[in-house]
Amino acid sequence: MLSKMSEINPGEIPLIIQALGEKLKAYYVFPAIAEKIKNSLQTHLQNGDYSAITKGDELASILSKHLQEINQDKHLRVQWCSELLDEHEGALSQNQAWLEDWQLKARLDNFGFHKAERLPGNIGYLDIHKFDDPHQAGEAAVGAMNFLANTDILIIDLRQCQGGDPGMVALISSYLFGEERVHLNSFQWREDETVEQYWTLPYVPGKRYGDKPIFVLTSKETFSGGEEFAYNLKCRKRATLVGETTRGGANIGAPYRVHPHLEVFIPIGQAINPITGTNWEGCGVIPDMQVTQEHALQVAYRTALGMILEKLGDESRGAYRGQAEEARAALADLGEG
Repeated sequence: MLSKMSEINPGEIPLIIQALGEKLKAYYVFPAIAEKIKNSLQTHLQNGDYSAITKGDELASILSKHLQEINQDKHLRVQWCSELLDEHEGALSQNQAWLEDWQLKARLDNFGFHKAERLPGNIGYLDIHKFDDPHQAGEAAVGAMNFLANTDILIIDLRQCQGGDPGMVALISSYLFGEERVHLNSFQWREDETVEQYWTLPYVPGKRYGDKPIFVLTSKETFSGGEEFAYNLKCRKRATLVGETTRGGANIGAPYRVHPHLEVFIPIGQAINPITGTNWEGCGVIPDMQVTQEHALQVAYRTALGMILEKLGDESRGAYRGQAEEARAALADLGEG
């Protein structure tokens, strides 16, 4: 048994390559491509490309690169785990120990919700780093959306969002549309060749955001579930995307054990948008306003402030006077765009 150190026994690498090939053949969403990747890994092995590797994290990095060579699927990746992984044949997400550890990490990250804030001018700001499983993260999502419900414009920041659960994408999206259900996305699964649809919910706890304007911030690091959220809203013309083109990963997957210290993430389904009939795999989601990720929030906020002032006009009276003053002061603080 290996220790918690990152060393790998070179004699184990052929068995790891074999296990990887078997998992790909059994689960990868594109069977024909799985066979090509499996053969490619064997070629690398026969060419001695792994013979000098003694560090587990280095092996994981090189294997990830080789897995992505055939069709550049960024979801296909190997991770070195310092702690021992329990023996488990199917997806690790079905293993109790792995699941408990994942749930703890999610809770300590506040289920991906890093900030919910009212900005001057009564503009909402929501920073999401991950769309976690709504069964665990639902209360955090509901709390964030209800806190922001009375703002006039919402900025959703996905610049550091690395993905997550389509169920949470649907829950957050449900606050952004009316009561009539909206078909957001579908996933075609390899295992039983079924298609699973995701729709907005007919009921949400609290208040919907209505048809008020929404900005979504993206970066070249925005990935997977973050891209789905942005793509869904863009296709429905429900939000203005600001920032950079996203990474381009649309295949949904699960982690599998291939070694006591190695797990591989394998896509087992592909997204199919009901409007476009396709997805963002390989090309990413292109923003409506293309700016660097460093300037995305400033550009969106400046635009939102301008919309607030235009709506209020020059004769802001009563309670709206304070909002207009806030908006003008915030614009002044931003300086020249």
